[in-house]
Amino acid sequence: MRRGIAGFLGLLALSVAIALTLVAASPGGNGGSAVPGTSSAKGQGERDCNGWSPEYKSVKQAMMALCTDPITMKNGKGSRFTDNGWYVGHDEPSVKFISSAKGSGNHMTYYAQLPVDPKAAPTLDGSVTDYAELSPAPWFGIPICDPNSFPQNPCKPDSDSNTGLGAPTDAGSAFEEMQLYPPGYQPFIDGPSCDATHWCAALTIDSLECDATGACNNNCIEPQNFAYIQRDGVPAGPPGPPDVNAQSLTPNAKTLMMNQGDSIKITLKDTDDGFKVVVRDFTTGQSGFMVASAANGFENTNISDCSVQKFSFHPEYSTAKQQNQVPWAALEGGVLMEDELGHFETCAGVSNALVDSTGAALLPFDPYTFQTCNGSSEGNTVGEGPCDFNTGDCQNSTTSGGAACPAPNFTGNALCEFEDAICVPAGFRPVDPSVMFNGATTSTWPIAGCQDNLVENGDLDFDGTSYQAVWPDGTSNHPTTFAYAGPFDAKGDPYPQIQLETNSAGSDAACDTTTGNGCQAKPHGANFYPFWSIGKMSAPTGFPSSETSSPDAQTDSTTAAPQGHKSGHGLCVWNFGNDIQGVTTDDFGKDAQYGVPNVARYAGTLTSPVMSNPQLNSSCKASRH
Repeated sequence: MRRGIAGFLGLLALSVAIALTLVAASPGGNGGSAVPGTSSAKGQGERDCNGWSPEYKSVKQAMMALCTDPITMKNGKGSRFTDNGWYVGHDEPSVKFISSAKGSGNHMTYYAQLPVDPKAAPTLDGSVTDYAELSPAPWFGIPICDPNSFPQNPCKPDSDSNTGLGAPTDAGSAFEEMQLYPPGYQPFIDGPSCDATHWCAALTIDSLECDATGACNNNCIEPQNFAYIQRDGVPAGPPGPPDVNAQSLTPNAKTLMMNQGDSIKITLKDTDDGFKVVVRDFTTGQSGFMVASAANGFENTNISDCSVQKFSFHPEYSTAKQQNQVPWAALEGGVLMEDELGHFETCAGVSNALVDSTGAALLPFDPYTFQTCNGSSEGNTVGEGPCDFNTGDCQNSTTSGGAACPAPNFTGNALCEFEDAICVPAGFRPVDPSVMFNGATTSTWPIAGCQDNLVENGDLDFDGTSYQAVWPDGTSNHPTTFAYAGPFDAKGDPYPQIQLETNSAGSDAACDTTTGNGCQAKPHGANFYPFWSIGKMSAPTGFPSSETSSPDAQTDSTTAAPQGHKSGHGLCVWNFGNDIQGVTTDDFGKDAQYGVPNVARYAGTLTSPVMSNPQLNSSCKASRH
C-alpha cells in the first residue's frame, strides 16, 4: 500500500517540479524565497500535510482538507499562502471565546451532543442529508508552543509573555485541533469517516516551517502530528510528521468510537507530560485520551533540513485574551470552536477513473475512485475534470460562482476547482482491508460524492452540499444539530466574551485580500452559508444543568464511570447550520454575524465585533458592542 500511494503521488512529480519553478522564480509564491532542504531522506508521512512537498509524499493526500489554513505574514500584514505553488486555503466558520482569567488559554472543557443522521438515505436534491456531506471535521483548537514553527523564536508554555500578532519577535506557534469525524464515508485514509456508523476523533498539531522574512522550507512547509483519541491513550500508529503511516490513519480496536447522538465531554488541558485531550462519552460510559508528548512519538520539525526531534507540546498562552493567537493562521484563533466546510458534492454519477496513463489505479488501496462529479451539485452538467497528472492540464475547471478558470492548469496557483476528485460511487466497492476498521474488505457510501481535495483544497466554485440550505434545521430529513455547551475554564467559569469569524473569503477568487473588496461571508456562487446560533433546549445527559453554570467537577480519569449532571431545562446551547424552530433564540443576523474583512491583518478573514457570551444570559442572547 505504501508503494501504491507513493506511485500515485509520483505521477504528480512533474507537476510539482513545475510549481517549484514558479515558486523559485516568484518569491510571492509562498511569501518569500525558499529555504532549500538539505535532507537526503525520502519517504512518506505528513511532513507537509498539504501534500505538495517535492521530497516527502503524503500518506493521505486528502489530509489537506484537515490542515490549518496558513497565511503569509510580513510585518503584521497577511496575504494568501501557497504551498509549492498550490493555494491551500480553507473555509472555517468559528466562534472565538475570550477571557482574561488565568488558565483560560490552556485548560477548557466543552460538552457536545453528536448529530444523528436521518434514517432515510441521502438524496441528490439535498432533501435528505448526512452530516459528513456538510462538514468533514468540526473541531476545537488552541495555540500551541513550538519554537521550530513560524517565526522560529523561543516560546514559553502557558504564558502571556508570548505574542502572536505577526511581529518578527512573536513566539514560535503551532495550532492544535481536536477534530471529530462523522460516519458513513470511509475509509479515513481517503475519505472523511472512520467507519459506517460511528464518530471518532483525533488530536492534530500543525506547525509552519517559515520564518519572519517569509522564507520557507518547501520540503516540509506544514508538518502535522496526528493521533486518534484512544481508549488506552496509545497512538494507533506513529504520530510524528515523518513517521505517520497507514496504521496511524487507520482506527484500531482501541480507537474511541462514539455513536450518533451520544453526549460527550471534551477536556483540553496542559499536563507535565504534554498537552492532553480527554473525551468522555456519557452515553456509553467509555472514555479516550491522547497526550501530545515525546513519549507518545510527537515531534517538531527543523526548518533547515526537515529533520525532527521528539517533542512534548504545551499550550502557548495562559489566558484566552483576544490578542493571544497563532500569528500565521488565517483564523484569528485563540480558544476556538469550528465547523469545517466545502468538501462534498453529491453526484448522480461519477466518471473519469482515477488512473494513470497505463490504466492502473492511482489509489490501489481504494481503486474504484474517480475524478468528476456528474449531475446533482453540478446541475445537469458534467463537473470539473479530468486532469492530466503529467502536465497539470484540467478540463472544465471553474472558479467562484461557476466562472471558467482563468488558468486551467493545477500548477498555476489559481483559485480554481480543477477537478472534483476524490470521487466515490454509491454502493459497495472493494477496498484494501488494511485501511478499514476491523479489516473489512468492502466499503459503501450511501450516495455518490466528490470531496474536491486531490489537486485543490475545497469546493472553490461553492456549489457543493456545504453551500445549500440543507443543514440542521429541526426537520427529520436533515441531521440533528451539533449541540455545544461551553467552554468552561479550569475553575468551571464560562468565557465572558465571544467573537464570530470565518476565513471563507480567502478561498473566494472574487475577494481582494488586501483591500477587502469582494470579501463576503457567503462566497460568490454559494446558495447558502451556514451560521452559528444559540437556543434553549433540555440539557442532554451529562451536560451542566440549568441549575449550575460550572462543568462537572469529577475527575477526567479514563477509568472511572462518568457521573455527569442531572438533565435540566432551559440550557443555552450552541448550534451550527440553520435556525431551528422552537430552539433558536439568537442567530446573530445569520450571515451578517461574521462581520467585515479584517483589512488591517488579512481581509480573507471576516470578524465580528467582540460581544458578550450569550450562554451567560438566561434569554440566550448576546449583548452587541
